[in-house]
Amino acid sequence: MKVIGAGYGRTGTMSQKGALEQLGFGPCLHMIDVLRDPSLAAPWKAAAAGERVDWVAALDGWGSTIDWPACAFWEQHMEAFPDAKVLLSVRDKEAWHRSCLTTIYEAKEMAGRGELAGNTENAPAGVVLEMINGIIWDGTFHGRFLDKQYAFEVFDRHVAEVKAKVPADRLVVFEVSDGWGPLCEGLGVAVPDEPFPHLNDTAAFRQMLGMQPVSV
Repeated sequence: MKVIGAGYGRTGTMSQKGALEQLGFGPCLHMIDVLRDPSLAAPWKAAAAGERVDWVAALDGWGSTIDWPACAFWEQHMEAFPDAKVLLSVRDKEAWHRSCLTTIYEAKEMAGRGELAGNTENAPAGVVLEMINGIIWDGTFHGRFLDKQYAFEVFDRHVAEVKAKVPADRLVVFEVSDGWGPLCEGLGVAVPDEPFPHLNDTAAFRQMLGMQPVSV
């Protein structure tokens, strides 16, 4: 494990997954991988329940993490992988909250009602949906994500905590709109010749899971 993702989902994490893998820090574990292989949910459910997880074993074969569920356990991962950098992705809070509402939150609601059929990706399996709800909506946001100001407080507190607890020589704070430069500088690697990947915007996410386009 070379890079620990500490930034919340919908801060450009799919783009960062592509970038990290392109830079040689792959494979990069992202929520999309858990959706594709529900067997990956087991250690995250255990961790959410307060059980001790052997992260070296659980993350064997992965070169980096990004997005939920991993970002909820960044402190444990820091201890398990003392040489890994910690990548904290940030984003304007209004844009972040709006993106969450129209993608992962709405998908969760639809899945709970049995309305999410899936398209290029399958709808979340029951075990994955349970894990998502436990870690993100009930865990991180305590069932109050729709209270925007509360969600902002959680977001700000998380960013401040990561910045305060991670030593400066291990921390990379990154906004995906800044592209390769800051990311490569922080990770100590050369900037690729290829364009920075920009993946999984709101329209792409909704199409992936068979959701109707957002009304303008």
